[in-house]
Amino acid sequence: MISNSKSSEGPDAAALLAAVGELVERSLTPLSDDAVVELLRGAERAARMLAAVQHRVLIEVDSRSIPANSGAKTIKWFLMETLRLSHAAAGARVRAAARVGVFHNLAGDEREPELPCTAAALRCGDISVEHARGIATVMGRVSRGVEAVDREAAEQILADFATTGSPDDIGKIGDSILAHLDPDGKNTDDTDRARMRGIRIGRQRPDGMSPIGGEIDPTLRALLDPVLAKYARPGVGNPEDPASTGADVDCTDPEVITAAAQRDTRTVEQRTHDAFTLLLGSLVDTHALGSHRGLPVTTVLTMCLEDVERASGVATTATGGTVPMPVALRLAEKSRPYLAVFDPAGLPLHLGRMRRLASPAQRLSLIAALGGCSRPGCDAPASLCAVHHVRDYRKGGRTDIENLVLACDHCHSLINDSATGWKTVVLGDDSQFAGRTAWIAPEHIDPTGTPRVNHRHRAGELLAQTVAGIHARWERQHAARQCGMRERRPGDVAA
Repeated sequence: MISNSKSSEGPDAAALLAAVGELVERSLTPLSDDAVVELLRGAERAARMLAAVQHRVLIEVDSRSIPANSGAKTIKWFLMETLRLSHAAAGARVRAAARVGVFHNLAGDEREPELPCTAAALRCGDISVEHARGIATVMGRVSRGVEAVDREAAEQILADFATTGSPDDIGKIGDSILAHLDPDGKNTDDTDRARMRGIRIGRQRPDGMSPIGGEIDPTLRALLDPVLAKYARPGVGNPEDPASTGADVDCTDPEVITAAAQRDTRTVEQRTHDAFTLLLGSLVDTHALGSHRGLPVTTVLTMCLEDVERASGVATTATGGTVPMPVALRLAEKSRPYLAVFDPAGLPLHLGRMRRLASPAQRLSLIAALGGCSRPGCDAPASLCAVHHVRDYRKGGRTDIENLVLACDHCHSLINDSATGWKTVVLGDDSQFAGRTAWIAPEHIDPTGTPRVNHRHRAGELLAQTVAGIHARWERQHAARQCGMRERRPGDVAA
C-alpha cells in the first residue's frame, strides 16, 4: 500500500538535499580557479555516485511492487509518472539498473551485478552512466559461446579504460575485444542472433519524421533482399515521378521502367524507404490482413472539415501519428469516408446500439474524438485500446456513444469495484470538461478521489486553457491599473 501523505524525506535524503541546497546558494566568486575546477570535479563525481544510488532505489521500488500497486504498467511507466521523466530517460535508467544494480535472490542474499567491474566503478564515481551504457552495449554483443573467464576479462578491460577514457571511445575498444574473442564468428549461434534481433521505430517528431534502426536476423535478410532487389530498384515506386511504376511491376513495359530509372535521382536509402511504402500501401488496401479490434487492418485517418477545405494542417492516425493534409488526401482517394459530427466540447453526438459490443462506426467515432486511452497520463494510441462502458453493461450501462470510451488493455484491467480499483465517470455540465470521461484513482494513489481527465491526446485544449488563463490575468491586471489611475487624484504623489 502506498502512502500519499506529505511526510518529510528520510534522514539520508534530507541531509543530501540540505548539502546540495547549500552549494546551490553559495557564491563561487571567492573561490580560486583551482578551487572552481576542483568543485567541478567533485560535483561530477557526486552526480555519478548518485546515479548508483538511483539504481539502488529503483530496484528497491520494483522489489516492493510499488509500481504494480500504483497501477503503473511497468517500472518505466512508474518513473515517467512519478518523476516526470521522458520515455527515453526512464527506459535508460531501467536498463542501466538491470546491468549495474545489485539485486537479491529468493533467500534475500545480494546477487553480483551483471557487470560487476562497471558497477563498482560507477559507485565510486570513477565512470559515468554514459560509460556504463557503452560498456553494456559492447558486452551485449559478446556471443554466448565465449568462455566465462574471457567475458569477465573483457568487461574488466572496458571498465578500466572507462576510468580514464571517453565514452566515445568505448565502442572502438569494444570492437577490438569482440574481434579478438570471436575473429571468425563461429561462436555466434542462433541464440545470439535471436537475442540481438530487433527493429526500433522511434516516436514521431514534430516535423512528421520518425527514426528507425536495429538489427535483422538472417531469415528476415533473406526475405528482404529479393523483394528490395525488385521494388527498390531505380524507376520503381518513385513518388516524385508520376510515370514511375507502381506495385504491379511485372505488367509494365520494361522500356517504361528503363526510362523512369534514367530520371530517378533518389539515393539507395530513399529507394528502400519508398519500396516499403509501396509494398505496405498495396497490402493494407486489401483484406489479407484481417481485422483488429473490430475494424479492418487499415490506415484510419481523422481530419477536420476546415483542414480539408484549406488542404492544410495534419490528419491523425489511430496509432497516434500525424500525416500532412495533402498526403492524407492522397491516401484517402480510394478510402470509404465516414462523417462524424461532434458537439462544441468535441464529443460525438448520440450513436446508440442494443448489443454489448461497440459497432465499427462507434469505434471510429471514439477514435476520431479521443485519439487514445482515456486514463490520465496514458499515451496508448487508439489502435491499442478496447471500448469500455463507463457505466458497466452488467449494471444497466447502454452501448451508446455517450457511455463509451477508449481504454488500453492495461488500464482497462485496472477498473474494478475493489479498494484498489479505478472508477470511471462522465463529468456533469458544471464541469470544465463536461461530457468527458474522468477516472478516479484508488485511495492509496489519490485520497481525495478527484475525477481527472486525460489530456495526452488533446494537448490543444490544455494550450487553449493556459492561453485563456494568461489573457484573463492580463485583463485583470489592466483593469486594476485603470482603476488605480481613476482613483488617483491630480496632485497625488505615487508611492
